Amino acid sequence: MKKQGAVKAKAKTSMWKPALAAGLFATSAFVAATQVKGEEDTIVSHAYSFFGDAKYPADYPHLDYVNPNAPKGGEISVWAQGTYDSFNPYSRKGRTASLVSSMYESMMAGTADDYGVAYCYLCETLEYDKEKTWVIFTMREGITFSDGTPMTAHDVVFSHNLFLEQSLPSYAEAVRKRIVSAEALDDRRVRYEFAPDIPRRGLISQVGANIVFSKKWFEETGARLDESRLVAAVGSGPYIIDEYSVNENITYKLSPDYWGKNLPFNVGQNNFDSIRIEYFADSNAAFEGFKSGAYTFRQENSSKTWSTQYDFPAIDEGWVVRETLNRDTLPLATGFVFNLGRPQFQDLRVRQAIALAYNFTWTNDTLQYGLFSQRESFWQGTDHAATGLPEGLELEILESVRDDVHPSIFTEEVVKPHTSGERQLDRRNLRKASALLDEAGWITGEDGKRRKDGKTLDLEFLSNTPTFDRIILPYVENLEALGINAKYERIDPSQFTNRRRDRDYDMMWGYHEMALLPSTGLSQDFGSESADVSVFNPSGFRSPAVDAIIDHIVASTDTENVKAGARALDRILRREQFMIPIWYLPQYWVASFDMYEHPDPLPPYALGHLSFWWINPEKEAALKAEGALK
Repeated sequence: MKKQGAVKAKAKTSMWKPALAAGLFATSAFVAATQVKGEEDTIVSHAYSFFGDAKYPADYPHLDYVNPNAPKGGEISVWAQGTYDSFNPYSRKGRTASLVSSMYESMMAGTADDYGVAYCYLCETLEYDKEKTWVIFTMREGITFSDGTPMTAHDVVFSHNLFLEQSLPSYAEAVRKRIVSAEALDDRRVRYEFAPDIPRRGLISQVGANIVFSKKWFEETGARLDESRLVAAVGSGPYIIDEYSVNENITYKLSPDYWGKNLPFNVGQNNFDSIRIEYFADSNAAFEGFKSGAYTFRQENSSKTWSTQYDFPAIDEGWVVRETLNRDTLPLATGFVFNLGRPQFQDLRVRQAIALAYNFTWTNDTLQYGLFSQRESFWQGTDHAATGLPEGLELEILESVRDDVHPSIFTEEVVKPHTSGERQLDRRNLRKASALLDEAGWITGEDGKRRKDGKTLDLEFLSNTPTFDRIILPYVENLEALGINAKYERIDPSQFTNRRRDRDYDMMWGYHEMALLPSTGLSQDFGSESADVSVFNPSGFRSPAVDAIIDHIVASTDTENVKAGARALDRILRREQFMIPIWYLPQYWVASFDMYEHPDPLPPYALGHLSFWWINPEKEAALKAEGALK
């Protein structure tokens, strides 16, 4: 095992979704606050929300969902797939180790029970004018990085400029259009000026979510943000890298001098002395590792494993327990993603035909034990989801882009996933798909393969996990029956990462992380400007109508306009079928060695096992006495 301080080598990382994107900070808002005397247009507050009040007052003692008396100590260990070769999570290069980004903090932070509200964290207060043309953050006293050096407003400005100079081009260009300048007014205050004539929503939240690096560390080491390296930049967060063995494991330990341990926000959080991640080649190997006690906490994602394989000795001994926990978060918009850069997929009829070959009913009932629900909407289970025919405010929004959408948007009900029968190959859907392909000019030859202009209709489904084998292989068989030259290619995680980044695939499993109060992050997921380069737009989808609706959503000053815009967007995205919607699970499946406890009920927007769960010392001692823990 290596200690972080001894590391000299360089390496590589994975991608990140910056503060600009959707999430707790994707929606900003005006909170009840005090006005500065003599400056009627200036608001000073401890929190920020564009559409309503903050749940917690300035003097809150702790978050409602935590256990303020949670015991401290012990270790939680989880698993990750594949490999890692970098401790820099903000570069395209390499594969970053899990949880590295958790070592860095931002001015504001979101809670798991107050969606769309950002609370001061590194800052003590924020102040801004009513028009939101600028914001000033006043930082807390006594903030230090993990190396003991103080954090100042100069570090904040340095970090902002570093991201502009060396981060993803799509992010940097978007930020330049929105943020005119960042200035340290003194050691504790930093001021951001926003560009005129752009929507105000999202601006304050965006800069409030910017992480802060140590200027001193970067200047002394000469490190770059766009490089891969096995040396982590100094952060200010509660955990720091302790030990690691590249491609095998990494352990984070609670920083003994963490500056924020007594913040009300952190009461009942950061309860473990250490967090360990064990790496495995695939999910099957990881499950075997869990059975043997190589790690102690597992969030299950395989219906087969959950239903049939939890019968090992640690279960029989009562050492390992299982829980099914309520999940109130908006599910990820998951599906099988087309690479629209491939010429064969640019015809909607081809995408519709390929979608018809996927049989959710048979897959769920036969292969997934009937445990999943079929996803329909990008905003599944919310009033953001489009239904029926467009009407009201949604219709008005769609009318404004009528020239750029298909007429059926106004005359046909919203596209829903096709229904399938109980057999793997649904003959009715196969006939529909064949007709669509014939119409698109892909004709079946004597060898049973479809061709157009002498070329076969090829489709390679790319994956990096055996979990998908039993799901994708029957789907590939259905595609072959349709005359498509289909194959399933499973490659190692490193190859998969590179091919995903380079968009070198025909189809793969993918997702979009939607928000209940969507804002500027939509541009990275569906916007035309960054469609060629954004890793958050795996299909490369683009549409002038979608661009206009995103602008409407971002410019909205009330939630009804946001929801109506989301419904209009959902309707268009579903019709274009650049993603075949698959399944979602409205629950958490959790298995762990029987020493972890959690708040009951859980907060609505997070499982929180690495932040506000804790160890019961008596249960831990009992497991150790029985030899259950390694």
